[in-house]
Amino acid sequence: MLRSVSILLLTALAFQAQAKVDASQAARLEQDLTPLGGERAGNAAGTIPAWSGGLSTPPAGYQPGMHHPDPYVGDKPLYRVDGQNLAQYEQQLPVGLKALLQQNPSFYLRVFPTRRSAAAPQRIYDATRFNALNAELISGGNGVQGAAAGVPFPIAQNGQEAIWNHVMRYRGDQISMATNQAAVLANGSYNLLKLERDIYFVYGREGIAPQDLDNTLFHYKYKVVAPAKLAGSALVVQETLDQVLAIRKAWRFNRGERRVRRLPMLAYDTLQPDTNGMATADQVDAYNGAPDRYEWQLLGKREMLVPYNSYAVHQQGIPYADILQARHINPELLRYELHRVWVVEADLRTGFSHPYAKRRFYLDEDSWQILAVDLYDRSGALIGLQEAHPISYYDVPMFGSTLETIYDLKGGRYFADGLDNNEKMYDFNARLSPRDFTPQALRREGN
Repeated sequence: MLRSVSILLLTALAFQAQAKVDASQAARLEQDLTPLGGERAGNAAGTIPAWSGGLSTPPAGYQPGMHHPDPYVGDKPLYRVDGQNLAQYEQQLPVGLKALLQQNPSFYLRVFPTRRSAAAPQRIYDATRFNALNAELISGGNGVQGAAAGVPFPIAQNGQEAIWNHVMRYRGDQISMATNQAAVLANGSYNLLKLERDIYFVYGREGIAPQDLDNTLFHYKYKVVAPAKLAGSALVVQETLDQVLAIRKAWRFNRGERRVRRLPMLAYDTLQPDTNGMATADQVDAYNGAPDRYEWQLLGKREMLVPYNSYAVHQQGIPYADILQARHINPELLRYELHRVWVVEADLRTGFSHPYAKRRFYLDEDSWQILAVDLYDRSGALIGLQEAHPISYYDVPMFGSTLETIYDLKGGRYFADGLDNNEKMYDFNARLSPRDFTPQALRREGN
């Protein structure tokens, strides 16, 4: 028995030790790698340029509060991918995106020159260098220690480290925003749900140290403001870092009952409300929460056609009806580019249930943002595609999605979230504090 315990302890220690890299490896973040772990150099074909710092200053004419003007508005598409020439490009496409093109003759990709625009503040780069030397996976990979503010594992050694890089990437210190979401049925019909959302990030804050985190990643709150029949309902979430150690806490205010209730579970395969059954809790932000229900594999890096620099669909004043078409987003408003992405595969562990028995994630090498996800059921059939359409919020700077979609490839319907074209732009300087994310604050929100 003692020998078995010793073997388990040594295995755990070996598992944790592989997370850290030595000083010579960490030094690569200032040499051949970008500060967040991507390759600085372009590709041999010249179709992916070298990273030169990303887009960290606003273009001429930008004023705070504007929907971010497209800094690449003069770019012309290099080529178009559709059902007719799909075979020529299929090796560069996520499997789900290939299926979407095959099923919908009206959908196509406009492929533009590659612009490596992802950037973050210098303090995030400095913190990432610290994390490379100190961060460790704990609890069997279900938590992280020794990291704060920056990407925890810029030189990722396995799939768990890579997915934690997405979950813990920098997204600003706080955000206040109004966005719309819609479940678009196969016939093109939908109802918009407008939410006012606040996020207070703990992990990425300026001056944060590992010992200050108290197992907290961020605080999140939303309030439904339209349609009128749903207005007033609200939700608050206190997101833990290690969710196996302590699950996220969530409370919901129901307008009809006029009371706050603690939600017993808002994670994993719990369905998100008002998504017509198309979105599970762990699909928010492409993936969130504990990784313990999946086995994770890092399959390497590939050059893929993925959503990037999606400023066209972000612009102010576009009617939502012009974006939300039957069966897919309007392709004339989308931009795809060739980028190197990390491919991570997640297989559901025995004994757990989830609509997605397998997921294949494509993570941007320059930001660790998940850009696309192939979704498979228990029989191994491809059933869905998830995409994040990102921009560089150069006023922060921060790279993140402006629109997220989940396609039901069997039903011909999809869910879209993040529609903000006719709302005020995100406020990255909102005055928020942890006190705004309590059950008491939620009760005030609902009144």
